[in-house]
Amino acid sequence: MFGDILQRFVQKSPATVVVRGLLERLLHPEALDRWFEATAQAQYTRDILFSSLVGLMLQIVCRTQASVHAAYRHAEIAASIVSVYAKLRGVELTTSQGLVRHIAREAQTVIETMNGGRPAALPGYRLKYLDGNCLAASEHRLKPLRTTAAGPLPGTSLVVFDPQLGLAVDVFPCADGHAQERPLLAAVADIVAPGEVWVADRNFCVSGFLHAIERRAAFFIIRQHGGLTTKPLEPMRRVGSSDTGEVHEQAVQLDSPAGERWSLRRITVTLKRKTRNGDTALVILTNLPIAVADAMTIAACYRARWGIETAFQKLEGHLNSEIGTLGYPHAALFAFCLALVAFNLYAVVMAALRAAHPTQAIDDTVSEYYLAGEIATTMTGLAIAVPEQEWASLAQASPQRFAAWLLDLATHVDLRKLHKTTRGPKKPPTPRNRFKGQPHVSTAKLLAESRRSGGVRP
Repeated sequence: MFGDILQRFVQKSPATVVVRGLLERLLHPEALDRWFEATAQAQYTRDILFSSLVGLMLQIVCRTQASVHAAYRHAEIAASIVSVYAKLRGVELTTSQGLVRHIAREAQTVIETMNGGRPAALPGYRLKYLDGNCLAASEHRLKPLRTTAAGPLPGTSLVVFDPQLGLAVDVFPCADGHAQERPLLAAVADIVAPGEVWVADRNFCVSGFLHAIERRAAFFIIRQHGGLTTKPLEPMRRVGSSDTGEVHEQAVQLDSPAGERWSLRRITVTLKRKTRNGDTALVILTNLPIAVADAMTIAACYRARWGIETAFQKLEGHLNSEIGTLGYPHAALFAFCLALVAFNLYAVVMAALRAAHPTQAIDDTVSEYYLAGEIATTMTGLAIAVPEQEWASLAQASPQRFAAWLLDLATHVDLRKLHKTTRGPKKPPTPRNRFKGQPHVSTAKLLAESRRSGGVRP
């Protein structure tokens, strides 16, 4: 199936070949342009194809190019760099959102065909994690920003993660960087499906949102906000102890916006250690029946929600999800959504590894940092060495054939090269009291002093 040159890449860096195959399958230029023409509302194609814009920005997001201008120099775009920036700032938020949804659906099909999903935390129910992300302040390149001392925020968004698939399945971008998360909840409520369990932090604990989930025959595990009033219906009772603290439960009453009374379960975890915000307890509300999930399971599901923070850290650490040079909100949010697309490509790679190596704890042992580094350093050489036509058959392959191709490649991955580096427990920072008030010291003199006193060796 592979030519001689491509076979060498399969032997040396099969993960890179997997990603290149996914790009051909999920982001094929012709299919992407057809999708854009069918979904765009106001923006249209003149000199720059949407697929060309996606390909250019993915190089920056995946860190194979340092900037938009650097990527433009290597791209085959018959338009000026000014036109590229104009196209970027004109990308509609619905297009950015729709692209994430579209690729997530395609990725889900691939993962499910490979049987690469994780075991369900609640069998028979689909968990959805909801969290917000505010883009970091951009540079002051735009003329209206040059005189501002404050950091200009190009936008914010709500992201929906599916932990069983490992995918970012939806996003709700907002161009107002100062916008709160709550006004976006009405749009989120519209996509809630029966049987789903939505897990979120207290910022999303709004009576209207909770009742919207209930009306759609879905469920929630959401930390209670201090501003949401509930009435206890019974005394608090202890149900057990978890790794994080003592777990208690009680039934409470919540009034709906329409004045209806509603009974919920409130689970309180008295923490062994304070959170970074100084909280000593987690108070969680849920409408899940106790026959489906007891209090200990509810607490564990909420604790797993902290994996969203890890996902955002991966976006920032492994991918260039927040490009500081993009000041226009639509351009910055488009780049963030492309980072979610790239995140989903890596999720398919991890799913392929789980399916190809069922006896290995892939999620616990494989470093996505090393995986991203290997792909970033190898992808350019793969693009130069292997002709485009060698990938063409993947775009038209059946889901079963494509999944089998991915699994075959995943068996060639040397997991030892991608093994996570474990570290010991964190130590408290050493106080820096010496030489206060001095601008600098000589490292050589301090090392010599340490040797004389029996300290560290050079």
